[in-house]
Amino acid sequence: MSTSPPDTGTKYWSTQVSRVEDSRVLIRGYDLQDLIGGLTFSASCFLLIKGRLPAPNEITALDAVLNAVLDYGLYKPGTAAARYAVSGNPSMVAGMATAVLSAGSYTLAPEESARFITDAHTSRLANGETIADAAHRIVGTAADQKLRIPGFGHPAFKHLDPRAQKLKQIAVDSGVWGESAQLYEEIHRAFVATASPKKAEMPINDVGIMAAVLVELGFSPEEMTGLAVMSTLPGVIAHISEEMRSGKRIRVIPDEVADYPDTETKNFDKDWSASAWQPAL
Repeated sequence: MSTSPPDTGTKYWSTQVSRVEDSRVLIRGYDLQDLIGGLTFSASCFLLIKGRLPAPNEITALDAVLNAVLDYGLYKPGTAAARYAVSGNPSMVAGMATAVLSAGSYTLAPEESARFITDAHTSRLANGETIADAAHRIVGTAADQKLRIPGFGHPAFKHLDPRAQKLKQIAVDSGVWGESAQLYEEIHRAFVATASPKKAEMPINDVGIMAAVLVELGFSPEEMTGLAVMSTLPGVIAHISEEMRSGKRIRVIPDEVADYPDTETKNFDKDWSASAWQPAL
């Protein structure tokens, strides 16, 4: 049986990302030899993902984003999971894959915040509202429908997340803090003004501000998560390397932090018979 794709008149694969020729590699049409030493790594990432050379202010903002979540110690599930993994399988690739698979809705991924910011801005423009009016409407709707606003809150920081504020200031200074980001910040102000005392302590966290900046830079929500995950990998590599050097094998959950509520010894034959089965042979 043939596994060849059907002949539709077009090639099976089509890509504008890169092309390998006999004597050179082209990245978005640019000779890779020109990029080596010609662009910073973050600028090359921008070129690959967006398909164009970035402006200097865009790279200033992107560099700040990529530095915003370098590492968060053992408080990040992906880091702890990676170290557990390599204690059983001392492989850098296995550890990195484990860490990447731990990113998602509850940690690191800015996709949800990005979609919220984009949808909020689109609805404001459609309604012809001011930023303040749109913010109050959106917060009121979220409260009525008991919806969580993504990017708000942090387990350690109250009122302000200092990393987020530094990232925002760099975006402002770089000229990439546009109306979408301004609306997101105004939504937070409206949220704090009407929230309960406990919820009023919730800051815009680093992932929320990352999403706001990356929306202004034109990245898609999915691309943002890829960038966020990539930015944490140096920290993951450092943790995996440290774990492998430690010589600790097969980490387990310590008994002192685990609960086993159903610990009584049971009679298998009695319970098996009570379940209408014949006694075990």
